[in-house]
Amino acid sequence: METDAMTITRDSHEARSRERSGCRGESAAVSLNMMNPLRRCAVRQHGRWTVGVAAIVVLFGLQAGWADEPLRRFEFHRKAMGVEFTVVLYGAKKGAANTAAKAALDRVTQIDAICSDYKATSELRRLCAEARPGRSMPVSVDLVRVLARSQEVSKLSGGAFDVTVGPLTKLWRRARRQKRLPPPDRLKQARGLVGYRLVSVDVHRRQVRLKRSGMRLDLGGIAKGYAVDRAMEVLAQRGFPRSMVDGSGDLAVGDPPPGRAGWKVAVASLENPDKRSTEVLELANIAIATSGDAFQSVTIDGKRFSHILDPRTGLGLTTSSSVTVLASDATTADAMASAISVMGPEAGQRLVARTRDVESLFVSRVKDRLMIHRTSGWPGRSSPR
Repeated sequence: METDAMTITRDSHEARSRERSGCRGESAAVSLNMMNPLRRCAVRQHGRWTVGVAAIVVLFGLQAGWADEPLRRFEFHRKAMGVEFTVVLYGAKKGAANTAAKAALDRVTQIDAICSDYKATSELRRLCAEARPGRSMPVSVDLVRVLARSQEVSKLSGGAFDVTVGPLTKLWRRARRQKRLPPPDRLKQARGLVGYRLVSVDVHRRQVRLKRSGMRLDLGGIAKGYAVDRAMEVLAQRGFPRSMVDGSGDLAVGDPPPGRAGWKVAVASLENPDKRSTEVLELANIAIATSGDAFQSVTIDGKRFSHILDPRTGLGLTTSSSVTVLASDATTADAMASAISVMGPEAGQRLVARTRDVESLFVSRVKDRLMIHRTSGWPGRSSPR
């Protein structure tokens, strides 16, 4: 077999490559299962676990006999949310495949225009600029769904995941550029604007209320996963169940490619991100996301700080780690990977234990030693249709 490998780093939204940065449907009711455009999941494991995770790799095998199959493989790319999105699908006709992929990627672009905290014209930025304490603001179905799901994960994680972290994000972006810690008074001021309880989301009326002036929302830990889900939804609606959407590390796969049990996905080593992984999973109808700081950290006054912020303290994490999450949808995988990174391995495992359809792998470096924590169902589980 000849194999092409595509590395999918878990960098960010607009550079989580600078930090991690969604949205559709008539009904805005949000639950883990409702967010999932996929129908079932299957996971198989090959080989032994690579120590650590810093990237996800999708392996596309080219097997003899595929030429005889009625379905052909098509691949499409587009820059969005500061990263490259990739759509792979199997179909019989090139024209239909092109149309479906364009519609899916257009959906990603639409979500970026709604959820970006970099683009001054985004709906999210307008909401933050125009909001007044106690005043309810009308928002799109897309934005209310992302914010509602964000609130759910915030409550589950005890605030380890919190989209109100925007003021801290802004401070730490400057700190990394200048290689100086944020001034204590500025840090204190920013922390006063952070807290998921300061946001009220009314899903049915599609309204959001920010309770303090100067609040800034950052959807970097959830929007890319949500965009992946919505793109997968478009492909399924257009008759392409054998498909994959990758948002540079937020990955969802549908039915397997022809003649296979699943899409081959590998994880790369935290110890050496360029090293070829020895661990390969075969995934179908499931999502996977990795949150890590192998490429995103800064050393200030001799101390290493991750680009991943703890909303509860206002500080960047100081332990090098990588968290990979399997979930029934990419929105959940994205947000849970962010939350577990902040919570740490033990608390993260407890969170997974009380959350349906989620498994995680937490790898951290303590001094010169790699510590590995897997939840009981890792590397995967099957659920019925």
